Amino acid sequence: MDGFQLPHHHNEDTELEPLKEQLSKTEEFQNASDIFRQLGDTTRLRIFWLLCHCEECVINLSAMMEMSSPAVSHHLKSLRSQDLIVSRREGKEVYYRAADTKVSQLLHQVIEMVMEYTLCQAPPVPKEALAKYPPEQVAVAQAVHDQLMDRLDQRVTIEDLARQHLMNPTTLKTLFRAVYGNSIAAHMKEHRMERAADLLAQTEDSIAQIARAVGYENQSKFTTAFKEYWQMLPTEYRKCATAGTDCPKTACPCCKKH
Repeated sequence: MDGFQLPHHHNEDTELEPLKEQLSKTEEFQNASDIFRQLGDTTRLRIFWLLCHCEECVINLSAMMEMSSPAVSHHLKSLRSQDLIVSRREGKEVYYRAADTKVSQLLHQVIEMVMEYTLCQAPPVPKEALAKYPPEQVAVAQAVHDQLMDRLDQRVTIEDLARQHLMNPTTLKTLFRAVYGNSIAAHMKEHRMERAADLLAQTEDSIAQIARAVGYENQSKFTTAFKEYWQMLPTEYRKCATAGTDCPKTACPCCKKH
């Protein structure tokens, strides 16, 4: 790389050769990418941040995160695979905390700094801001939410919801995001995938039955959506969940994959 030159010369003063040499270290970039990928999931990021502040068991983490234990266990396995968290056993209980490593400490600092920055740049919608919406409109958003949660097995369009509740579709979408912090579609997908994970862990229903129970008539589309959300197939999740939080890696497809 001696005398390396770019095709277009713009009179830069930057030393190019050290940068080019560093770029060639693809394995190092891959390792960094793998770590960032783990924290690219909002739920996993929240769990990691929480474990930077305390040490807890799966049951307590589930209560704090308002998630099922199998769902939390899945995220813990992924974080452990990148050595971001560690665990210890005390009797029958297993406790988790952030690893005491430079990488974990730096990531925690970065998360705190980014959260503080984004809070200043784009603060969440405060309750007072909802005052600009008539109470009856806020009540509509809450009614829509409850309706959707009660009917996870049904597919309803925003246009249908708007007609049912006599509201403009754009207004409904804006109002729902203001009240719940997410779009209707994203909110529904999150709850459908959480429900599917619970059914996989707690029942012996077939994948097709679970797909229909969360609003997917097509099993293939459900499997694709589930893998996109959980980073693993429904069958892998079920094996992982039924194996327990401390299943041996040689016996658990989830642990081997993540």
